[in-house]
Amino acid sequence: MDDFDAGYDDATSDETVSHETLDAEMDKPKLDPIPGGEINGVTADRLRGFIERVERLEEEKKAIADDIKEIYSEAKSLGFDTKIMRKIVSLRKIEQQERLEQEELIDVYKHALGMI
Repeated sequence: MDDFDAGYDDATSDETVSHETLDAEMDKPKLDPIPGGEINGVTADRLRGFIERVERLEEEKKAIADDIKEIYSEAKSLGFDTKIMRKIVSLRKIEQQERLEQEELIDVYKHALGMI
């Protein structure tokens, strides 16, 4: 039996590992944090600060998205077409000249397809 087969036999022994055990092992950090330690010239505290800032912004982003969803829901309950509202919001982000060029090109395409 060569080395590969021996390794295979060891790996396929009768020992079984539950999914819970595997999940628990995957959740464990691979390395213990190094308080005040440096990794490639960056301190662990500085890295933690970046991560926490991103996490806070992600929470704020979710809160803002929820607020926007609530506004659209309110507008819909009053009879506004939220699909059109979203399109208007999108159009307002574009510079007027670029928007006019897009609208003109859309008209050309519609005409070419017999839509107008």
